[in-house]
Amino acid sequence: MNNQVKFVQGNEACAEGALYAGLDFFAGYPITPSTEIAERMSIQLPKIGGKYLQMEDEIASLAAIIGASLTGHKVMTATSGPGFSLMQEALGFAVMAEIPCVIVNVQRGGPSTGNPTHVSQGDVNQARWGTHGDHAIVALTASNHQDVFRVTVEAFNIAETYRTPVVLLFDEVVGHMREKLTIPEPGEIPLVERLKTSVRGGVDYHPYLPREDGRLPMSDFGGVHRYNVTGLFHDMWGFPTDNPKIVQGLLRHLVDKIENNSHKIAMYKEYYMEDARRILISYGSAARSALHVVENRRSRGERLGLLELQTLWPFPYNVVKERCSGARSVTVVEMNKGQIADQVKAAVDDPGKVFLANRVDGVLITPTDIRNFLRVIQGRGI
Repeated sequence: MNNQVKFVQGNEACAEGALYAGLDFFAGYPITPSTEIAERMSIQLPKIGGKYLQMEDEIASLAAIIGASLTGHKVMTATSGPGFSLMQEALGFAVMAEIPCVIVNVQRGGPSTGNPTHVSQGDVNQARWGTHGDHAIVALTASNHQDVFRVTVEAFNIAETYRTPVVLLFDEVVGHMREKLTIPEPGEIPLVERLKTSVRGGVDYHPYLPREDGRLPMSDFGGVHRYNVTGLFHDMWGFPTDNPKIVQGLLRHLVDKIENNSHKIAMYKEYYMEDARRILISYGSAARSALHVVENRRSRGERLGLLELQTLWPFPYNVVKERCSGARSVTVVEMNKGQIADQVKAAVDDPGKVFLANRVDGVLITPTDIRNFLRVIQGRGI
């Protein structure tokens, strides 16, 4: 093996992962704290024959990658909370039209302009419910640069497998800290390439007719097939319809293709969970502090474990339920008002044993913060 080793920011690790996955079109608008992703793409993509476009705003950025994806390219854009807000209508279009694309949101303080240079994890629910209507979404995250690289590659694989947009929810601390990244050799991480239709040109092509395995083959827009793309409810030819039976089937398909495969999409890491009596659940940069606490307490004989979530949506309810079934207490460590804690409470048998250790002031939650929260819980005899 002759792997390349780099010392990079998390944003650069994300860019490297996207290039490894086969990204060849990026459109974006610079916004703190994600700008380094766009900067990296502006340098690297022209070297490999890819295309980089700086757009006039975030709305145009997502619209551009949607168009490029339809023509057969692997695509990505990057933003932060305010830009992600602007993207919601186009995100809904990508869900409805089943267009593979990857959207990176490096989270910062909010709402509104918030604090552009400080950390937050406040966009978890926005990623799930930001666009209107019944739908499913995939959102992934990571706490270190090697995992940022890996989940970025997986985001492209999921987007191509399920013909869906995938959101990468990183945060300012992960995006801007620097650490070692080992770039795998080509082929070391399997890549999913777009499933192209085998229907010949001039033959009736159904762009929205799933195969028996649920996958929808695509034809490059502007190629040998002419077909319709719309954000309206549509039939298997892509033409608008208000037929209740067809609408019902379409919406069920959009949700089921993700939710019914949540066990395949679920990504997580376990630390000392085999005999844990008290469990921390965390994600992103907050999980780094949580792991520090777990390892420190373990050295003192305390049976504390960590479940680090890397798939936030679809939420891995079964994983959380199973791993927490024997726990005396479950403490969710995050930097918002409890957006994942609410999901954990819905997953476990006894929501009364779920507690929240959080910060919402733009400061990374520290091991000391977590220890103080745990002392309060233990002081109650839990």
